[in-house]
Amino acid sequence: MALITQRPRQQPVILLLVVLLSLTFATLPLLSYAANRLVSGQPLLLWQIPLGGGLLLPMLALWLLLLCQPGRRTALLLLVSAECLFTLLIWLGGHQATLLAQSGSRLARTAFGSGLWSAAALALLLAAEAVRQLSPQTPWRILLNLQMWLLPLGLLLSGHLNQLSLLKEYANRSATFDAAFSQHLTLLGGTLLPTLLIGLPLGILIARRTRWQQATFSVLNLIQTIPSVALFGLLIAPLAGLAAHFPVLGRWGIAGIGMAPALIALVLYALLPLVRSVVAGLQQVPPEVRETARGMGMSRWQQFWHAELPLALPVWLSGLRVVVVQTLGLAVVAALIGAGGFGAILFQGLLSSALDLVLLGVIPVVALAVIADALLRLVAALLERQHD
Repeated sequence: MALITQRPRQQPVILLLVVLLSLTFATLPLLSYAANRLVSGQPLLLWQIPLGGGLLLPMLALWLLLLCQPGRRTALLLLVSAECLFTLLIWLGGHQATLLAQSGSRLARTAFGSGLWSAAALALLLAAEAVRQLSPQTPWRILLNLQMWLLPLGLLLSGHLNQLSLLKEYANRSATFDAAFSQHLTLLGGTLLPTLLIGLPLGILIARRTRWQQATFSVLNLIQTIPSVALFGLLIAPLAGLAAHFPVLGRWGIAGIGMAPALIALVLYALLPLVRSVVAGLQQVPPEVRETARGMGMSRWQQFWHAELPLALPVWLSGLRVVVVQTLGLAVVAALIGAGGFGAILFQGLLSSALDLVLLGVIPVVALAVIADALLRLVAALLERQHD
């Protein structure tokens, strides 16, 4: 009775997202069907897809939830509705691709259309807003957002999506994809190790000696302003010259193109966010903590290990999170100088105007960045809770 007699408070963000979802379903194609990968796809709107009407049920639930009073129960129902919509979108794409593959040519391609990509993104935003209302605690928010992907991942592993053009492209290039995955992780690991070995001591040093900070950050900021393609290009000539004069370097894999210039450039780019976070983490340690540690008779090393490090570590992890996400993105550009990785697949798709090939290179990079970001945020949040 209260829901009828009381006017619900407005939820402008949710209202905007629901309106955009409705417009997406009404105007944009959910799928694209082509006789083969060389011809343009035929757009399929919602009412042209069998079982497409099933998407109207969660949409109706979302509109009804706008009439309810905001609260934890409403937020939970909003999360369930958004998750159902997201999962149904992916299931429907796989189901329709299977039907079209059975009735048409084996060369036929069914791909997600602009409407499905847009609707999936809006459903994820709705779920994120519901999670924000459900819990103020960062660990729970991260876990609730990650569980959104469990059912779609189950659909992928079960083979339900195998007839989609993107999965067909993967099946044709699985060996290339696996090699690119390995190369991309090598670029990430090869960047993180030297960055930590250089950045942590450098950050601790200039945090102790503040007069060195301006000069250090000026140099690191200058490196950051150089475009990535230009920096990769600048490293080609000196490394090629070194390899020519010292053949042993060539035997070690150091050359003007390949992994060597890519790793050097990626490390140079990663130093600024890491060093800045190390300095910021140590600077935010309260002076009282250091005084208490000195009063207990701790040595300088013991003060750092037992008092400063636990308080600075969450900030350091935030900097490391920036480094990981930035490196995963810049490693794509490193394919231009022969470093491999998912960038090689992406640029090959761009050169051949093959959208599925572009997505095959882009989606894994985005997935790796999201997973790494979520895990590091989760660890940082747990550490902050431990010290509260």
